[in-house]
Amino acid sequence: MNKQFIQLLAGSLLCSIPAFADSGAQGPSELSDPVALVLLAVAGGLLLAIGILANAVLGAMDIFREKMKKDAGKILVTGGIVVLTLIGNNAFAQEAGQAASPYFTKLSQTSFYLLVSVIILELAVIISLLYLLRYLVGIKRKRKPAKAPAPGKPAVSWFEKINKTKTVSAAAEAEEDMGHNFDGIRELNNPTPPWWKWGFIFTVCFGVVYFWRTEISHSAPSQLEELAAAEEKAAVAKQEYLKKAANNIDENNVAMLTDPADIAAGQKMFISNCAPCHGPQGQGVVGPNLTDDYWLHGGKLNEVFKTIKYGVADKGMKSWQEDFSPKQLAQVACYIKTLHGSNPPNAKEPQGQKE
Repeated sequence: MNKQFIQLLAGSLLCSIPAFADSGAQGPSELSDPVALVLLAVAGGLLLAIGILANAVLGAMDIFREKMKKDAGKILVTGGIVVLTLIGNNAFAQEAGQAASPYFTKLSQTSFYLLVSVIILELAVIISLLYLLRYLVGIKRKRKPAKAPAPGKPAVSWFEKINKTKTVSAAAEAEEDMGHNFDGIRELNNPTPPWWKWGFIFTVCFGVVYFWRTEISHSAPSQLEELAAAEEKAAVAKQEYLKKAANNIDENNVAMLTDPADIAAGQKMFISNCAPCHGPQGQGVVGPNLTDDYWLHGGKLNEVFKTIKYGVADKGMKSWQEDFSPKQLAQVACYIKTLHGSNPPNAKEPQGQKE
């Protein structure tokens, strides 16, 4: 059968040779055109592939060989060669002044389309052979009796084949027992999957490379160095955040500051700006005493902050929101809260309501 396919397609190529022959005074041969050479090379390669596939098909046709050797196949192949030969001779009997192919080649349209047709025919034959080969292989597989599992041994699934593991039946456990028994747990000869072993080898290699880079060559930071760099970066980000968040403090979200630097800054501003009315120790002068339990406008931190921020116009206390930033207002308010119960000398009498 492979000889018949080769005869069929070789005849289709041979029948086109007269078209590429030298036409004498009419012009150079079409074989000098690169497109013609490429198409002929493709056709020849496909013809070789057809021969190989046909041989493979014949090898798989053990039960159909006699039927495929009948004279009907030979007649069909011979008729195909004759038809292609006649088509080729009639096509190339045209005059040399025929219009050239529009595909940027010296080949005539007839020559170009004939070569393309031969290649398409060869591709169709290859596809047909592939389907036929697949069909025949499927038949052989169906006819091949399946191996029954050995008595006492369960069938092996594809998952077990991939992992190279096996299901051990209760009857076969004694054969696979490794002799290691602890608290009723026995070790059987069932190795770990290969992917687990390769994963373990990879982690060991990674650890060696990591140790070399971080502890010996110091070409990469260690975990402690990475942690220190991350903490430093976080500290910088925290400072930037606090700088931005300081201007968002108001009487609704003010919180008690415990940093001694904040309390010291609040004391400095209090002595410079609030002491003329409240005394340097908060004992009260014109303004009320800030160290006892009595408050005119509330003694909670947010109330003290609000009083400093907006002032009390009818009592002569100015608004400090234009002079201090929200952070500075919070520092002053927190310092005032630290004065509670300090009992300074010459403290003014209580005013307002007890908190």
